[in-house]
Amino acid sequence: MKRPAYTPSLASFWSTFVAMARKEFIIMTRYPVNFIASFGQVFLIVTIFTLAGSLFFNAPSDQEALEAGEGSSPAGVVVYGFILYMFLSDTFWNIGYSVRNEQTQGTLEQLYLSPASKFASLVSRVINTLVWTGLLSLTGAVVMSLMIGNLPFHNPVLGLYLLVLTLSGTFGMGFAFAALTLAIKETANTIANLLQFAIIVVCAIFFPFSALPAVVRSISYVLPPAYAVDAFRSALMGFPPGFPELAPFPVEFVIVTAFGLLMPLVGYLLYRRAEDKARRDGSLAEY
Repeated sequence: MKRPAYTPSLASFWSTFVAMARKEFIIMTRYPVNFIASFGQVFLIVTIFTLAGSLFFNAPSDQEALEAGEGSSPAGVVVYGFILYMFLSDTFWNIGYSVRNEQTQGTLEQLYLSPASKFASLVSRVINTLVWTGLLSLTGAVVMSLMIGNLPFHNPVLGLYLLVLTLSGTFGMGFAFAALTLAIKETANTIANLLQFAIIVVCAIFFPFSALPAVVRSISYVLPPAYAVDAFRSALMGFPPGFPELAPFPVEFVIVTAFGLLMPLVGYLLYRRAEDKARRDGSLAEY
């Protein structure tokens, strides 16, 4: 007789989730130098890209329009783009590549041989991203706003909705990247680095989309994260003239909502497929 598949209960799911989140937090706190390096890296990124982004707003006509309440805010474009960039970038490392770290540490195979919830194990990696990246983003936003100027803050409820849906979709991208790491292993490190720089360009993180060449902007039109950046900062800036840039806001609202609702499911399904293949091939313990 075939044994029924084990189905974790809600209590088992929660127990696994808490234990894995605690494990990730303990590992993170065991490397205090990484804390200092992370803050140092943020200040370096802030300085370089704030100065670079400000080049797009130095025209006197832009400043006069801003003072008259008719232009876009340099601080809003750069700071709000930076906040989403931090989450997009760290998602590939804290969620996607952390699976690779489990593999090299030799604990991934044991984890998947246990009856613990695999979904809880994957989702638990989101917690550190929310807490640590959120702290770094707030710190960087304060520093950037001091360097550039006053930070506009409008439509907070709408901005929060867009942020939550964007983070949800971003975490789905992290799940998909975790699937990729199981397939290509160490090569994922190089891809993650390339994706970080690609996100800065095609999502116009530190400058308006209008500054992109037409060829590059055509790529932005097909990427949901680009619409998320555009909609998020446009809403919090109060929809100044010319914003959003990629599409009318109702269209971007639908795209961001669909991205936030569908991408986690797609990413998790891709991860489960990669995990099943790795278990059948016996490659969970390979690195």
